[in-house]
Amino acid sequence: MEHRRSPQQIPVVVLAGFLGSGKTTLLNHLLHRSGGSRIGAVINDFGSIEIDAMAVAGALGDSTVSLGNGCLCCAVDASELDRYLERLADPATGIDVIVIEASGLAEPEELVRMLLASEHPGIVYGGLVEVVDAVEFDETRAKHPEIDRHLALADVVVVNKLDRAGQGGERVLGLVRTLSGHGAAVVPATYGRVDPEFLFDCRPAEERIGQLTFDDLHEHGEDDEHGHARGEVDGHAGHLHSRYDSLSFIAGRPLDPRRLMTFLDSRPEGLYRIKGYVDFGPHDTGNRYAVHAVGRFLRFYPEPWGRGEERLTQLVLIGSGIDAPALRKELDACTSDAPHADEYGMWGVLRYVQGLEEGPAER
Repeated sequence: MEHRRSPQQIPVVVLAGFLGSGKTTLLNHLLHRSGGSRIGAVINDFGSIEIDAMAVAGALGDSTVSLGNGCLCCAVDASELDRYLERLADPATGIDVIVIEASGLAEPEELVRMLLASEHPGIVYGGLVEVVDAVEFDETRAKHPEIDRHLALADVVVVNKLDRAGQGGERVLGLVRTLSGHGAAVVPATYGRVDPEFLFDCRPAEERIGQLTFDDLHEHGEDDEHGHARGEVDGHAGHLHSRYDSLSFIAGRPLDPRRLMTFLDSRPEGLYRIKGYVDFGPHDTGNRYAVHAVGRFLRFYPEPWGRGEERLTQLVLIGSGIDAPALRKELDACTSDAPHADEYGMWGVLRYVQGLEEGPAER
């Protein structure tokens, strides 16, 4: 079998949240637990730097460049942001993911808009992560009512500092789930400890074929009684404060494009990421379709099948609190043995192929 790599697009994750919510702590945690992935960061007052995940995360602060008001969405426009991202996305840097840590006063909607408007072929939008301070949430929301709008836009909401919130933590979690947008994953956390695999693919230490799934996380820590990987909290072994679920789906029969788009349109709350390859059978016999979905963002990338390559659909779904058996049943229902293609069946898919879609590829 011939194994090929499609042209790599580097995911760009926007990390937002009000001052003191724990964004930098979360970023430092990602750096230390990146599994060997190389992280590029655009941070705080607008500094563009390249970071080796093995380096000391404390060096981050010495590498920032201040731009007065420190608000990314006010300091630059889409074309200027593209220039910074182009530097980080240069293949020579070896960067695997870019994290934009926005100012505590930045407008995340503007940053997302700029990324979706980006014309740089080497990057892809990786989602909006909003960090919430569970202890200060009520006061912050009273002073900054716009937080409700930010939560509605987020693909992932990290409710941080739950160790300090006491019994009020569950109330805050419930309120945040109510305020968050449809499909958003609400992730409880302490010390900003969110598993990096929830946000981006960690590069494995050894060369391997295929996609990295949550099963690989078991190599890095012991499991709890439910089979979920757990990590360290405040330097001591213990459960991660969030439960992550994943589903690996493989099908030997092609998927019907109309049925798949119906599934994607109705994907449930908490299902944050979908990645992998789809075989549409007679609808396109020459190509498989790489799929990248994060929150409400969706994009397909057609690429030629390799000579002699087994034609399979291979997907990984990642979320928080998802019903994996139900999702598997829905995906099974997307398969089809029809020998002929529906003339208009691919229209829904092609709308989300870069260069063919009308408007931003977001749903």
